[in-house]
Amino acid sequence: MTPKQQLLQKKQLRQILRERRRQLSVSEQHHASHHLKKILCRQHCYLKSQRIALYLTNDGEIDPKEIAQKAWQQGKQCFLPVLHPLRPGWLQFLPWTPTTRMKKNRFGIPEPDARFYQPVPVWSLDLVLLPLTGFDRKGHRMGMGGGFYDRTFAFINTPGCIRAPQLIGLAHECQRVDHLPINSWDIPLAGIASDQRFYTTS
Repeated sequence: MTPKQQLLQKKQLRQILRERRRQLSVSEQHHASHHLKKILCRQHCYLKSQRIALYLTNDGEIDPKEIAQKAWQQGKQCFLPVLHPLRPGWLQFLPWTPTTRMKKNRFGIPEPDARFYQPVPVWSLDLVLLPLTGFDRKGHRMGMGGGFYDRTFAFINTPGCIRAPQLIGLAHECQRVDHLPINSWDIPLAGIASDQRFYTTS
């Protein structure tokens, strides 16, 4: 298979998996979010973390909002990704609370208004929960194709990296496939949490 054919195949699979999660009903999404919280919040990676980055849904992703609510109740700090204003294709992370002032970015996704909040260094985060389009049991993942998280957290793979957050992918179990190819630039995940189980990948 040529690189062009592989790219086309990956694009088609991404469309199929996105459609799977879009077809979930509101009730199914709510139940998935609830079970995800129960599964993730008993993991050591969550229990030991004080600074947690999450995301807001806009395309049928599994919703981590219940995780955020529990984190706030436990006195943990939460952060959301914001499109970097000076580095296209990169993310920065701003504080998020129930009273945070929000605005929509160019994709229509709400994010903290950077005029009122200061970003934190990405290495200072303890745990980053990122949305997946697809995954397999070995921890290989498929994102949305933009490479935002890969670019932002590429430093994790550099020699001499002393401190870095743990990256955990979140997805509906229906987004799991038998095998996903990996690219050299893919940042490895420490685990994947679905609405049915937690997959340890490292």
